[in-house]
Amino acid sequence: MELNEKRVNKDKNNAIFLKYKQYLKLEKSLSANTLDAYMTDLDKLNAYVILEGISLLDVTLDDLHHFIAGLHDIGIHPRSQARIVSGIRSFYRFLVLEDYIQIDPTELLESPKIGFKLPDVLTVEEIDSIISTIDLSQQEGQRNRAILEVLYSCGLRVSELCNLKLSDLYLQEGFIKVNGKGNKQRFVPISPRAIDELNRYFEERSDISVKRGYEDYVFLSFRRGTPLSRIMIFHIIKEQTERAGIRKTVSPHTFRHSFATHLLEGGANLRAIQCMLGHESIATTEIYTHLDRDMLRSEIIEHHPRNIKYREKRRKQGKENSGKL
Repeated sequence: MELNEKRVNKDKNNAIFLKYKQYLKLEKSLSANTLDAYMTDLDKLNAYVILEGISLLDVTLDDLHHFIAGLHDIGIHPRSQARIVSGIRSFYRFLVLEDYIQIDPTELLESPKIGFKLPDVLTVEEIDSIISTIDLSQQEGQRNRAILEVLYSCGLRVSELCNLKLSDLYLQEGFIKVNGKGNKQRFVPISPRAIDELNRYFEERSDISVKRGYEDYVFLSFRRGTPLSRIMIFHIIKEQTERAGIRKTVSPHTFRHSFATHLLEGGANLRAIQCMLGHESIATTEIYTHLDRDMLRSEIIEHHPRNIKYREKRRKQGKENSGKL
């Protein structure tokens, strides 16, 4: 009887999980990666309640405290604990919403306290150093150079870079369209230097035998003809950072954070930066009602180090040409 009861509970839980997953996907518009993270964290709680002989629908605040204490005991980092707690809260809010339970046991559940640590920031010189280590004699050299320039010029998330399409590029207008978290779209200014690197890459991209269905993707594997994965972007950055002799922990997000930091230090409007980054704390539509798109572009173009250097170079060339006359 006990075995049958466990089997019934397992089937019931699986049905609830499936419904919750559909809710996250359709109602919350979460990406595949975020969705997987939510469900993986929920599996940890499920394993715990099965071990303790508790139904997911009967979990109490004390049960959750014991569960989190167990995470701490096995050495799960506080930041990861906080993420798991956030996922559990979301799950039990869903159960209340769908009338599976009447009382939310997570209402008084506190997240573990975590120290606030900003990621490493690269200087403009360090970014130039990393990009300069790329071997342009290699087949993928110009592509990798374009990848790093676009990351830094536009402050993209790695998933946004991987999913960038040719049809999203408005290079003559100086913008790219980005599909961000929750399928929210935003327009981001792109620097003349990044445009130049992209155009150089496009000359070589035409030689790639692109697999059917992937023709519109910007960054492709030369060997497979398919879009580059997030892991591949991480690998490219790690390899070039090591070649440059930089000892900081550098990832695609480091380029994004450096983009924002350099703009802020250069005097750009904070709200314009938040809009360019696609932060969920400020709705894209709300921002565009207050900040004209041309104004946004001028903020980024005026204060990004890449564009400052570009203007100085053009100014010097202008002086030299006038001197010849």
